[in-house]
Amino acid sequence: MARFAECERNTRETRITASLDIDGTGSCQIATEIPFFDHMLTLFAVHGLFDFQIQARGDIDVDFHHTVEDTGIVLGDLISRTAGDKKGIVRYGYAVTPMDDAIAEVALDLSGRPYLVYDLPATLQPAQGFNAHLAREFFRAVVNSGGVNLHIRVRYGENDHHVTEAVFKSFARALDQATSIDSRIAGVQSTKGRL
Repeated sequence: MARFAECERNTRETRITASLDIDGTGSCQIATEIPFFDHMLTLFAVHGLFDFQIQARGDIDVDFHHTVEDTGIVLGDLISRTAGDKKGIVRYGYAVTPMDDAIAEVALDLSGRPYLVYDLPATLQPAQGFNAHLAREFFRAVVNSGGVNLHIRVRYGENDHHVTEAVFKSFARALDQATSIDSRIAGVQSTKGRL
């Protein structure tokens, strides 16, 4: 069964087309007009082994917020649609990823109930442009659009680049685990019988 979806989102602020295959190999084509964001989305695809394509055009002359948020909305929708009825999936994912001075811990549940906890070191100074603090808005959009319960905790880290990279890698690895099929799960992994 192919777990693949395509999505398009057009607003007065952004125009986005994207596709996701959660059973991929890490192949990606990323173009958001925000180079560092492109780098983070590439890490997401490679470390989650997702085939991911996205082309986003937005009002980055205003700032990066609309493009980043709307990209999160699109990715959340793709995650929800590729997970489908969630029969047979592990549902939960967890990953801890170091990146030089930083370490990020991500736990998630594809429960259908959106909730975000985003805990960064209080001393972290955001870099210019796309940074760990703007990434919160991306993940908030993913969570709300995809129905994901997502907890992100960076225990420590001094370099904003390293912190953000560790977060995206951990998110990818946890999502790959959560969307994995386990042949022992007959329906959905819930005592309710549905998610």
